[in-house]
Amino acid sequence: MSTLAVELNGDAVHSIRAPGRFATTGHFAIALENLGRSTHVHLHFDDDLDRVCSVGETNHFVDGESTKRVHVTADAVDGTVTGKLKIVTGYGSNTRYVDVEVEPAPETQTRQIPVDERFSKPPERTPDPPLGQRVASTVAGLVERGGLPAAVLGFLAVAAGVALALAIDSVIVSLVVGVVLTVSIAAVLLALA
Repeated sequence: MSTLAVELNGDAVHSIRAPGRFATTGHFAIALENLGRSTHVHLHFDDDLDRVCSVGETNHFVDGESTKRVHVTADAVDGTVTGKLKIVTGYGSNTRYVDVEVEPAPETQTRQIPVDERFSKPPERTPDPPLGQRVASTVAGLVERGGLPAAVLGFLAVAAGVALALAIDSVIVSLVVGVVLTVSIAAVLLALA
């Protein structure tokens, strides 16, 4: 943020020293540096500049031998806007004008990054094998690892449990068989996956 430096009470009481010209491309600050006794300062933008610049307060009290910063909000402009900032001290006894130029902000260039077209599409995924092929592959794996007898024994145990639950007609036995069936089916599904 650029700063317009204004010196107060430097040469004499209520004296104002400021540059004759100030240029900015956006918001800026006015640094009111008081070299003498406390003073009141009035800031005013002329009509052209007032359309794009504004301050929260126009009247400011600056303590002796101190600096007060006043924030100026400047709107974005398409073309250069020129006007005058009026700085008044001592209740009008001293006045100084600064030519202020608000220029358009420099264009920010957007950098283009080349992207390979292959990345714009999701990667091709090989389709899952059909269920019959997965079952055959699982059975072949069971035979190779020697797990076929365990699978047959598990199937017989499940069949016996279902037969027992139907024959006894007990709620507890039916629940136990249901849990065993659920675990067995989940194990088979995991083996097929």
